[in-house]
Amino acid sequence: MELRGRPITLGLRQNLAQFVLLVSVNALVGGTLGQERTVLPLLAGQVFHLDQYTSALTYILAFGLAKAGMNYFAGTLSDRYGRKPVLVAGWLVAIPVPLLLIFGPSWGWIVAANVVLGISQGLTWSTTVVMKMDLVGPSRRGLAMGLNEAAGYLGVAGTALATGYIAAGYGLRPGPFLLGAAYIALGLGLSVLAVRETRHHVALEAANHTAAHAQAGAGLSTREIFTLTSFRDKSLSSVSQAGMVNNLNDGLAWGLFPVLFASAGLSVGRIGILAAVYPAVWGAGQLVTGALSDRIGRKGLIVGGMLVQAAGLTMTAFGTGFGLWLVAAVLLGAGTAMVYPTLLAAIGDVAHPQWRARSVGIYRLWRDGGFAVGALLAGLVADAFGIPAAIAVVAALTAASGLLVAVRMRGNDHT
Repeated sequence: MELRGRPITLGLRQNLAQFVLLVSVNALVGGTLGQERTVLPLLAGQVFHLDQYTSALTYILAFGLAKAGMNYFAGTLSDRYGRKPVLVAGWLVAIPVPLLLIFGPSWGWIVAANVVLGISQGLTWSTTVVMKMDLVGPSRRGLAMGLNEAAGYLGVAGTALATGYIAAGYGLRPGPFLLGAAYIALGLGLSVLAVRETRHHVALEAANHTAAHAQAGAGLSTREIFTLTSFRDKSLSSVSQAGMVNNLNDGLAWGLFPVLFASAGLSVGRIGILAAVYPAVWGAGQLVTGALSDRIGRKGLIVGGMLVQAAGLTMTAFGTGFGLWLVAAVLLGAGTAMVYPTLLAAIGDVAHPQWRARSVGIYRLWRDGGFAVGALLAGLVADAFGIPAAIAVVAALTAASGLLVAVRMRGNDHT
């Protein structure tokens, strides 16, 4: 198959230039999210004087709902109109976000900024995931997802650390958010000028695809794909619930960890370190775990990763002091690294190439819905019983999710 004189082939090496470009673009997507990780929880209390955790976490609730919904539409839109237009649209949507965060005179403006950011992240991050799956084909899917998610979350981590230091030296606004504005400008430019469409690679893969089982053939409606991904297929539904619980605990870490650390007397700089270590280990670890899942399968990494996350959360809930919390952050990051690219690769193992983008979008709808569930649950429990109790509840849910995967998920979809 050829496109404008260029042969279309599947594989990482064969599409290395575009793959590396998309990795770089997703690092910028992650950085755009990372501008908030250290600063916004502190902004809620120190600038807007929100004294209830449920109120303070409304920005994560808004972000999670917006991103979850847009993940669903991103898959459908990229199947209908192409991947590149959706990616570019996501960057265009992000342009007002730094301005709203810098100049917002009330907390409602910050919540509105996170609605816009969630829409942007749903379009951009979903599309980079799908485009990398398109390029590499089935044999290196775990490696591709590991590289994609590593880039994104190293972008989150590096920016969380950088904004912590910027905030410590120059205040909570506007400095940290100027970095986000630079990321958006660069990401938009690269996406418009250098990224190429990948839908033609899907057609090539589909011609040689073997369905994982009889119900996973090509000719499914969007409603059938939603039902299969969410409930009917044992592997896809196991992955969807694990993704939701994973981001439930990430929403907790994003919204409440900095508040917990600040209440213990840690400086903004040290809070920034803890806010960065978790996604840094998460991001770097995926360079190993994604490729490892290609060799040993998906299920064991998902189950083990959820249990390691639960251990890290438990240490955070019942421990005190920078050193112990640092170890807990490393555990939480390592467990998430085991799970995150593996879940995405597991979707690709079962989903047919012709509806893979929609299945990924549905999975990411459930996964990023976890931000909203986590913000609401953690806020309500923290207001009633304190932050440690909220973290302990989420730790228990995370362990239960891993055990559900162990019982329900098939172990032989990986090829």
